Formats: sequence, structure tokens, C-alpha cells
Amino acid sequence: MAPTAAHSCRLVVSLLISAAVLRPGLGLYTVNSVYGDTIVMPCRLEVPQTLMFGKWKYEKPDGSPVFIAFRSSTRKNVQYDEVPEYKDRLSLSENYTLSISHARISDEKRFVCMLVTEDNVFEAPTVVKVFKQPSKPEIVNKAQFLETEQLKKLGDCVSKDSYPDVNITWYRNGRTLEPSEGVITTLQRQVDPATQLSTVTSSLVYKTTKNDIKIPFTCSVIYYGPSGQRTIHSDQAFFDIYYPTEKVTIQVLPPKNAIKEGDNITLKCLGNGNPPPEEFLFYLPGQPEGIRSSNTYVLTDVRRNATGDYKCSLTDEKSMIASTTITVHYLDLSLNPSGEVTKQIGDALPVSCTISSSRNATVVWLKDNTKLRSRPSFSSLQYQDAGNYVCETNLQEVEGLKKRESLTLIVEGKPQIKMTKKTDPNGLSKTITCHVEGFPKPAVQWTITGSGSVINQTEESPYINGRYYSKIIISPEENVTLTCTAENQLERTVNSLNVSAMFSYSVFHLSLISALGCSQVSIPEQDEADDISDENKEKVNDQAKLIVGIVVGLLLAALVAGVVYWLYMKKSKTASKHVNKDLGNMEENKKLEENNHKTEA
Repeated sequence: MAPTAAHSCRLVVSLLISAAVLRPGLGLYTVNSVYGDTIVMPCRLEVPQTLMFGKWKYEKPDGSPVFIAFRSSTRKNVQYDEVPEYKDRLSLSENYTLSISHARISDEKRFVCMLVTEDNVFEAPTVVKVFKQPSKPEIVNKAQFLETEQLKKLGDCVSKDSYPDVNITWYRNGRTLEPSEGVITTLQRQVDPATQLSTVTSSLVYKTTKNDIKIPFTCSVIYYGPSGQRTIHSDQAFFDIYYPTEKVTIQVLPPKNAIKEGDNITLKCLGNGNPPPEEFLFYLPGQPEGIRSSNTYVLTDVRRNATGDYKCSLTDEKSMIASTTITVHYLDLSLNPSGEVTKQIGDALPVSCTISSSRNATVVWLKDNTKLRSRPSFSSLQYQDAGNYVCETNLQEVEGLKKRESLTLIVEGKPQIKMTKKTDPNGLSKTITCHVEGFPKPAVQWTITGSGSVINQTEESPYINGRYYSKIIISPEENVTLTCTAENQLERTVNSLNVSAMFSYSVFHLSLISALGCSQVSIPEQDEADDISDENKEKVNDQAKLIVGIVVGLLLAALVAGVVYWLYMKKSKTASKHVNKDLGNMEENKKLEENNHKTEA
């Protein structure tokens, strides 16, 4: 039977991976083959020229031969014996090399190549070894947990489909586990009758400690192949290590820098054992008996009296206890007076903001949302003191702990009036202003007694801090009286102001000033000043002094002129009398005397 192209390929591969070794002394040649590959066995004999045929046989365990292939040197034909296990698996080449496809474990035999001549038979034995690499070892049947200081089966390391038999080794964290370390291993082998391949199982019994937490365990299988010894490692396996609780701790959740009144607190008790304890006893301040609960205990809407030591312990080991101190911070604020308060102007109003807190608190005063530099103090209330006051405090170390109280202060007062007048610089009109003070805001009404035209209707300023003014502009033709009436819910107040007609100089005054050689001076009517500053008041006083000086100077000048004129007229009268005596004319003397009287007048 001629080999196919695929068969030839397998022959080449088998030749490459197989090792042919002639055993010295025994005359045996060994062929190592891989399970499932093609076994290639050269004849290892020189073909004699007188060769008749060649044959291959294998020997049974009892030494009896079983012929499997025949080839004639003349006819070049190949015949294969009816051996069931080698049916359709054999191939014999022209140089008498025998190939067996699909190598099996049962192919491990002693095969013999026979070359037969007319007078002799030549034999060359070959031993076939078949190797099967095991599957990657796997740790199965793992323990759900291991308990410290107790021998317990950790698991099974299984390696399947190997030949020949393999060995299994266990490792802890990459280091081989030795029997002297208190481990027990058992090895089991199971052979598949059909394939004759072995499955090897190694079981590990191990005494665990806390040092084995999160430590990997592995196993490996050591097998022999055509090229020698090889090792395959399993994946890492980790085990849950059980150990008793040795320490208890208590936590406060959620973690906060500080706890304040109204918070909800969760106490959590933890044991360092595995598995962790599920039930604890919680001890509250002032309560000697513990409260049985899961690992958490909730306190809702805590008050300041909840400050104290909190403890927890195991239910079955009360001596193993943990404690923590909780401080519930508080902040109280009392504002006196508070709410809406109505007072009269000039009254005294003591204000106090009392703070009680678990720590030092900062106090801030606000008026109409503006921060004040100091605490408000009212010894004599003014209208500008009215407003909304807030006393605010907080604990900086405690987030969200803040209190505030407010005072709405209303300052009432009866209307107060002050009237002023001011002459326009051109001298044609006067502005009369009625300054009003009071709360609630007084309503202002004007009345005029006398004749005079109102140039401008009343004009009002904004009402600020209980004050505002109302003004009118008037050009009086004669002396008039203006009355300002202010009225609110408390009282009605009336005030009047006399305003003279617009001032003009007489012809005599102008003539007198002209006769004295003075330039014309305009002296305006003196007005009542509005609310002005000290600097402006000083300027007004200086102007008033200047005007008074000018008037006094004019009066002195007029007096001197009158005296000079009187002396002159008296001298003229004396001279006239002497003339009359000399002339002796009585009528002229009488006329002169009349003229003198007129002049004196």
C-alpha cells in the first residue's frame, strides 16, 4: 500500500521529533514517539544483493513473534498481515523502513526488521517508546474555607491523560510544600482501559494559619517526553481563611469632624475575625446593660445629653470591648428684645444677645444686611437707628451649626418743623423751605396769607432717616406769611414764617451814596440759612460781618457829611445877619431868616 502525501508528511515530522538511540551492548535501537504521531523505524541493516525479501515482526510479552509486514525484493510488492491493531496503520518503504501512524500506548513493543537471503537471515531489533504529555494540572474540589490551626483538605490537583505516570508537587506562594511542614498528600492514578492513558490526582491536607491569608497555592505535574523531563504548573488558587476574633473596634458613621444636635449617628462595631461577628452588644452612656444588635446601632436626632462614652463587645466574649467618646455640639442664641419693637425718638433701648455653646462661638451683628463693627447700643434713639438688626453666631469647627435672631426696630416721633428762606441771587424771588422730621412720615401742607405769586409748586426731597423737606419759590408783592403744616398719626404741627416784600433803595439813599462819592452797593436781604456745615457757617458769618461793616461805614460817612453841612449853614446865617444890620433892611432880614429856617429844616 503506497503512502499518501499526508502520510509522508507525518513520517517526516515523526523523524524530526523522534530520537533513535542504539543501546550499546544490547544491540537495541529505541524510537521515542509522541502519542498520536507516526512512529518511524528504520531497518538499520544493509540490504544484501542476494536479498529475497524483508519482513517486520514484533514480540509478545512471552517472546512469541507476530509478523505484520512483508516486502519482496523482486516484485516490489508489500503485504501486511491481518493484525487487527495495526490495520490501515502500517507503511513499509523500499528501504524497509516501517511507519506506524497514530501512535498508541500499546505500540510500546520490541519490533524486529528481518532481511532474508537464500542462505541467511539478518535481524535488527527496535524498541518503541510512546509519550503522552498530560493536560495542565487543575486544582479542583477546593475547600470553601480553611480554619486556622486545623488540618483540613485544601483540594485536589488533577492531571489527565498522561503516559508514562507523572508526579504532582504542591506549592505555597511559589515554594514547595514539604511533608515536614505538617502537610499530607495522597496520590491516586486511574488508567483508561481504551487509551491506557493515566489520570493522576493528588490531595492536599493542610494546617492553615493567619499567614496564609491571600497567599496563592499551586500544583505542578512533572512528566517525561521524547526530549526529557518537563513541568507544567496550575493556576493560582486562593482560600478563605477562617480565624477567631481577637480585637473589637467601634466606628462612628458617617465620619465627621464634629457632631451637632439634630444629627443622625450610626455606631458600627467590627471584629477582626473571619468570618466577622454578626451580632454585638452596644453600651450607651449611663446604661450598664448592653443592647443586642447587628454590627450597627443608629441614634437619631441626637441632643446634647447624648455626649458620652459608647462601647460595644462580642455577645459571647464581653471582656473583648471597644469604646469611643462622642461629643454632641450645641449652640443657643437669645436676643432681647426680638421681633418687631416700636419705640419713641429719644427713648433708651438696651439690646442683649446671649450665647450658650459647647465651644467658643463668634458673634456678628448686621443691620439691614450690613455688618456692624460693634453691638448696637441705644441710649437715645434717633430715626436713623430704625431698621432690621440680626444677631448671628456660629461654631467654626462644627459645619452647619449656626443660629440667628432678628429685631425689627421702629422709631416713632411727632412732627418737628423748621422753616428757612433764601433770596434768589437776582433778587426777584425767595425760596421758602419747610424742614420736617418725624415718623411715620408726616404729610406737609402749605398756606399763604397775603399777596404774592407762587413761581414754583411745592418740591419734596426723599424721606431719609425720618427727615425730608418741602419747598416753594415765591415773589411777594407785600409782606406775606407762609404757614407749613406737618401731620402724622401722632400729632399735627404748624409753623409760620413772615416774608417781606422784595427790597429797593430810596432815591435819597442813592443820592446820599452818590454825594459821598461811593459806588453803588447792593445789600441783599439776609436769609435764614439751611442746614449747612461748620465751614459754610463760618463763610456766612464772614459775609455778614462784611455787610455790617459796609453799612456802618456808610452811616458814619453820612453823619460826617451832615455835620459839615450844618456848620456851613450856620456860618452862612451869621454872615447874613451882619449884612442886614449894615443895610438896615428889615424885609430882607425876614426873608433871609425864613430861608435859614428852611435850610435847617
